[in-house]
Amino acid sequence: MPLRYGSLVKEAIVLLDRFTEGRQCLDDFIEDAVKDLQNIDTLQRKFILDVVSGCVERQKLLDVVIDAFYGQNRTCLSRGDRSHFIIICYLATFALDDLGFQQFSNIVKSLDLKKMQRFLGFFFPNLTTWIQDEWNSIYDAAFVEKNLIGPLVRWRPQIDALMDQLAVKISQENQLKQAPVKITQPNEFALTKPKPRPLPLPEPIPQQEKPKPAPSSTYRPPKETEIIKDIKQKNHQKAQELLYEANMKQFRCVNPPKSEHTESVMSRTEGDFDSKPKMKSSDYSGPPSSQKAVPIKLNNAAILRREALFDRQLEKEMQRIKQLVQGAREPSSFLEWQKEMLEKDHQEKLLMMERRRLEGCISEEASALTRQEVMERNQKIAQLKREETAKLMQRYAQKRLQEENEMRDLVQLVAEGHKNSKAAKQKLQKLKQTIVKEVSEQSQELLRQALEEAQAELSRKFEIIKEIRTIQSLSHVRVKNFNDTVTAGHALMVEMSLAELKERLALLKEARQTEEQERRKHILEEKQKQKQLLQEKLDNIELHSRILTQAAVIRKEERKAKLDVFQKAVAEDETVLALHKKLVEKKQARQRLKQIESSKARPSKQAAAPTACSTGTHNQRKVKTWEELEQSLEHYIEDTP
Repeated sequence: MPLRYGSLVKEAIVLLDRFTEGRQCLDDFIEDAVKDLQNIDTLQRKFILDVVSGCVERQKLLDVVIDAFYGQNRTCLSRGDRSHFIIICYLATFALDDLGFQQFSNIVKSLDLKKMQRFLGFFFPNLTTWIQDEWNSIYDAAFVEKNLIGPLVRWRPQIDALMDQLAVKISQENQLKQAPVKITQPNEFALTKPKPRPLPLPEPIPQQEKPKPAPSSTYRPPKETEIIKDIKQKNHQKAQELLYEANMKQFRCVNPPKSEHTESVMSRTEGDFDSKPKMKSSDYSGPPSSQKAVPIKLNNAAILRREALFDRQLEKEMQRIKQLVQGAREPSSFLEWQKEMLEKDHQEKLLMMERRRLEGCISEEASALTRQEVMERNQKIAQLKREETAKLMQRYAQKRLQEENEMRDLVQLVAEGHKNSKAAKQKLQKLKQTIVKEVSEQSQELLRQALEEAQAELSRKFEIIKEIRTIQSLSHVRVKNFNDTVTAGHALMVEMSLAELKERLALLKEARQTEEQERRKHILEEKQKQKQLLQEKLDNIELHSRILTQAAVIRKEERKAKLDVFQKAVAEDETVLALHKKLVEKKQARQRLKQIESSKARPSKQAAAPTACSTGTHNQRKVKTWEELEQSLEHYIEDTP
């Protein structure tokens, strides 16, 4: 019985595709392939396996030709046809003498003719050029010339004749495929076309059955995860509350709340501020506070820095005393004189600043009076402009009403002239409706076809999902028999069982824990010593700071006494008293002007009350906006220095 090589080559192509996808060993793959091909004859099975194994063994040699062929014809070839070209290249190179030209031509004709013609036309003309050079880099040049290139060159005339036959067959197939051109026949347009039958209702889409839920015995989530989650949530809520409390109560230690007595005293002093000449608050920081200082927590670096500072101060003081003992002069008299002169200059400077402040307040009051006069003048001008705009708007409304009446008359004339065109419009509308109905029927047919295709695709997907679910629901039974006291049997020098390994690891863990405990104990001792040393340094720092605070309190008391003397001098100064009197007069004049304006505004509002009901809320809003603008301007001008 002659072998049908065309079908055998197709079987070999399928096996070669499977091998390239599997990435397994060739011997294991051949054994699996023998099991799959048990129904085939032994000669046919041998031919298929020889071809597949030969293609895999000589893959490096064949890839030279196939990669170059795909690089040249990249656009018109697919990766799925690679196995076809590999097997044809292998048969032409290594098995053409054994098969014979007739069988080889039958194999080529059983495959795609166009692709085979293109491959043979690429392979045989390039044999003696770059293909031979590439094969010489893989095998010996003499072997390539004698066993590979020589036989192929001998078969070249028969291959050319085969390619001519393939070209003739391809042209014949193309002629058969070319069908006669259909000429479209025009059809008459029928207005009274009968309505088509209504589309049948689509069949309901099959619903997928709900899978059975897994039993609770397969997996139970641990309770520890829920406990940890609750603890995390509580900690997060607590942290948010602490952060909110810290943001609301920040700087409370720096700015403690004042008592009722201090608040009443402060309000009384603020009320009497304008009646008495005073210094600016920025020039004097105030008397020393009698409250207890807030303790500040220092870190190690701050403690060391503070101790070094006190040591330097102590060393300077000891050097000064030593110099005095040796006979050096202390510049105390000169420093006291210099300090007195500086204080005198400072008091004169503060006095000048107080005079300037009062002069500035007087100029501000004068500018406020001028601003009020300017605002009154601007209000009168704005009222005149409002009246003019109202008259212009009335004229414009009358003009618009006249134009609308003229346009209405013109539209009526045009509508009477276009009454005859309504019949033509109705005919055109009916024609458009018929065209729209035909288009909608065609679109419904296309929608029905698309719906049927979607239902078929959906049912196919449901079947695939059912198969996958059934495969997943099958149980996998795995039996493990493992003895942890037995070695693996690799015959190594230090081989040990799992139980011995666990025991040694436990001993190592115990040794590491004891070492860590000793190290932790040593660290705690060092920390205790360092803490004791820092505590001693803190005591010294507290002593120094207490002495410095006492000296600062004495200096503040002296400064307060000097300030009282200076305030008495300022209160007795004639220029300051005159300026203060002038300021009070300016303020009284300004208050009188405000009272006059308020008395003028009340009767005007009462007269405008009946007219406001007729004009509506629009004018009230305008008056409010004007008043708000004037008030904002007053505040802005008063706040500017």
